[in-house]
Amino acid sequence: MIAGLALVAGVVLGLILRPTVPTWLEPYLPIAVVAALDAVFGGIRARLDGIFDAKVFVVSFISNVLVAALIVFLGDKLGVGSQLSTAVVVVLGIRIFGNAAAIRRHLFRA
Repeated sequence: MIAGLALVAGVVLGLILRPTVPTWLEPYLPIAVVAALDAVFGGIRARLDGIFDAKVFVVSFISNVLVAALIVFLGDKLGVGSQLSTAVVVVLGIRIFGNAAAIRRHLFRA
């Protein structure tokens, strides 16, 4: 319940305040969002499986975002930023869809 209220409050504040993203951060933001989504879907799956641990979730969330951003940063420095960004999105996308499938199987028994 608290998480849902925090989400609604965050969306409302974002719509009212309209924050801007610095240009140096723009390449990393989409990757960070996909990494965060991976952690969220993993957390939902763990909750449905009855093995959710808040500490593991927080560490997973932060480490996913940091590792994904680091990979994209290194790719930018090596001159292959777009290729590594694509690789990160593909890997995390596969994990997200795997977790979504497990959630669907749990909820709909299908």
